[in-house]
This record gives sequence, structure tokens and C-alpha cells, in this order.
Amino acid sequence: MKLRVLIVDDAIFMRKMISDILVENDMEIVGEADTGAKAIERYKELRPDLVTMDIIMPEMNGIDAVRKILEHDAQARIVMCSALGQQALVQEAIAAGAKDFLIKPFNAARVVEVIAKVTSQVPAA
Repeated sequence: MKLRVLIVDDAIFMRKMISDILVENDMEIVGEADTGAKAIERYKELRPDLVTMDIIMPEMNGIDAVRKILEHDAQARIVMCSALGQQALVQEAIAAGAKDFLIKPFNAARVVEVIAKVTSQVPAA
């Protein structure tokens, strides 16, 4: 069964870039969102296996969206996506419950490696 992924980023070219990598690696893109608020709605609606979440977005940032999604589903697997130089925000996102992170621009091998690692982890009981 293909891994079902929700992609969240306010930049359409970034959503396209990660989408292309995931599709090439036999994953299914079940939805996209361009704000943290829309990410929460789409998560509840689609129940994806994994979320890639940008940190800096309008309306609601990725860290707040991670917290809200995890309030709804403690087993949610979320990978943060950030630009270089956002280490403090990445640490805050991990502390909020994100499982790992990716640095933009995306390196296809690293994307696949991180997703494989995160999806192979057994959820906490």
C-alpha cells in the first residue's frame, strides 16, 4: 500500500518539488495546504499517513499547526520543512511533536531517507 502524504507549504513551487520526489518514490499525495489552518482541516478530512509541514506560513505557522494536529491525533507523523538558518524553529517544532525535519532546497535522497525513518517508527501506545 502506498504511503499517503499531505503536503503543507505556502509556496506552490515547494509543494510541487516535494510532491515530485514523493511520487517518484511511489508515495501518494492525498492533499495539499498552503496555511497551517488549512493543514489542520485537511489532516482531519484526509487522515494521511504522513504530513510534510513548512514552518513559516501566513495565518498559522507550522509549529502551531503541528500542536493542533497532534491534539487531534497523537499518532500523527509530521516532518518539518525549513530553510537553512531556522534551526531554533526546527528545534521548537521537534519539541512540539514533529518527528523529523528536512532542509530546503530538498535533496531527494534525504527526503526518502527521513520519510522511511519516520514511517518505520512504531507509534507510542
